[in-house]
Amino acid sequence: MTEVKSPSAYSLGPDGPFAEQSNFLARPAQIEMAQAVETALQQRQTLVVEAGTGTGKTFAYLVPALLAGERVIISTGTKNLQDQLYHRDLPTVCETLNVKPRRALLKGRSNYLCTYRLLQTQQTGRLPTKESARSLRAVESWARGTHSGDLSECIALADDDAIIPYVTSTAENCLGGDCPHYQDCFVVKARRTAMDADIVVVNHHLLLADLALKEEGFGELLPGAAAIIIDEAHQLAETASNFFGQTVSSRQLLEFARDTEAETRAHARDQDDLLNAVQGIGKCVADVRLALGMDRQKAPLLPQLKRRDLHSALTDLAARLEVARAQLELAADRSEGLAAARDRVEALQAKLIAITETNDSDNVRWYETYKQGFAFNSTPLAVAEAFQRQTARYRNAAWIYTSATLTVNHQFRHFIAQLGLQEPETLALDSPFDYSNQALLYIPNGLPDPDAPHYLEELLSAILPTLQASQGRAFLLFTSYRALEWMARELPAKIQYPVLVQGSQPRNRLLDTFRKLGNAVLLGTSSFWEGVDVRGEALSLVVIDKLPFAAPDDPVLRARQDACRRGGGDPFNDMQLPRAVITLKQGAGRLIRDVTDTGVLMIADPRLMSRPYGEVFRRSLPPMPLSRQLSDVQRFFVRHSD
Repeated sequence: MTEVKSPSAYSLGPDGPFAEQSNFLARPAQIEMAQAVETALQQRQTLVVEAGTGTGKTFAYLVPALLAGERVIISTGTKNLQDQLYHRDLPTVCETLNVKPRRALLKGRSNYLCTYRLLQTQQTGRLPTKESARSLRAVESWARGTHSGDLSECIALADDDAIIPYVTSTAENCLGGDCPHYQDCFVVKARRTAMDADIVVVNHHLLLADLALKEEGFGELLPGAAAIIIDEAHQLAETASNFFGQTVSSRQLLEFARDTEAETRAHARDQDDLLNAVQGIGKCVADVRLALGMDRQKAPLLPQLKRRDLHSALTDLAARLEVARAQLELAADRSEGLAAARDRVEALQAKLIAITETNDSDNVRWYETYKQGFAFNSTPLAVAEAFQRQTARYRNAAWIYTSATLTVNHQFRHFIAQLGLQEPETLALDSPFDYSNQALLYIPNGLPDPDAPHYLEELLSAILPTLQASQGRAFLLFTSYRALEWMARELPAKIQYPVLVQGSQPRNRLLDTFRKLGNAVLLGTSSFWEGVDVRGEALSLVVIDKLPFAAPDDPVLRARQDACRRGGGDPFNDMQLPRAVITLKQGAGRLIRDVTDTGVLMIADPRLMSRPYGEVFRRSLPPMPLSRQLSDVQRFFVRHSD
């Protein structure tokens, strides 16, 4: 009897339409995932899939989603992944399957040009830096021809250009339906397109906003969806933690003051008291920053609030905001902008009270200081209950969570518990790459523990011969900016290869330079541990300085550990270890990105071998042969240089 294949399995199989493409190879794991997604769609299941690097998970969920012919929301972790999915992968799959769904890409409002804010910036002439005049001209030129208003299309603009907040809106400063440019608003247009689309690509923040019916989302996007597919799902709990919390920062306060001053000068010049109130906010913000101490730090907020100088500075800030609110109440009918400013200051006041005066045992109140700024935060101890409460309205849809890194020691328990998922279907698919021949795990002998004095000097000594063997072509991934900055100072004089450092240029440009040079050494932290895809010989060595445990003095982590302990749990095994394992898996995943890639993963932390938990890390990594000898690394590169 001939086996009847599912539509998805046939499409991705050796006789399906994808097989006609020259660079496509049918993969059993991809077909298995596609069938599981197809079943989840049909039966409205919750499905959790870990798909190892090279499985082809994007096609594995796009094919059944498109063949189902129903409305599907796809959420990704970052804007870069959104663009890749929407502009590259989705059109390819649609064309191959010969389907023509209505498609939409939706980002947060700060990614779209705001015509009102652009005109306001042009009129006031106030710019953040001298270089911003050139950036503003680039935006003006691009704005005359854009149809989408998506600033990622403005190639002359870096992702972190200082002009961006001056030509985009936020939920706080948007005028909404009162805006004189509302009918031509790019955000409104993008939302309308998304509402009518069959396939909508969003990011995790927008998905959560829609779940919570918050203004940033729609409250109308998810109803009627047959499925919500969450890619890079390992990021979702952290995004939810930030989303369900509250923040008041120096940036928010200063932007409110700047915007309100511009509106006052344009529409209420006679309101001297209002002008004085908003102009005085800057000094209050500076006083709060001074009271927090000049060091950069993250710490619990409650002990600081008991200090007289900080209490006095916050009291002055609150009084200044109240004067601004009262004056804006009088001026609100002068312009839409002043009315929006009144609502904005009221929201700031409410958040400041909630964070600094409310005693809430379900949230961690903490602060962070930067060189010239600060942020006060209230973060939930756990997000599972809130997430389940929000998703309960959409139980009639399939929920599919996927990533290359969801398991710890081959178990989904940590991920499932973080989001409070109720008995989901699970599927773990190994990478199809031949790690036993393509890769080598190198844990150097003789290195001290990372907290030892002079560890970085010892690390550098261990890295140098490895870089010589690989002829550059390396990522050096660090768990802290301090270590990265030290290595950025010391390494260039010790090697003949080009050294590129995170932050020296925009991320995408830095990666393009790395690929083109072919023998460069790139130093990165945080964002370079994931979402970076460099295939081929340009990347043949990944060095990780130490196991990526979260900083022990992180106030949110400490509060969650205490809560875990009170609940009878084990903070290390239940929280710290799983989180570090998943981060390490992400970093390790930068090495082998294709069937022809080869390379060495060097983890310079002896705890992988000396501590009992080291085995959990090793078992969670791809199955590479392990060596502690530099000579094996040298032989590996000689063997693969032929």
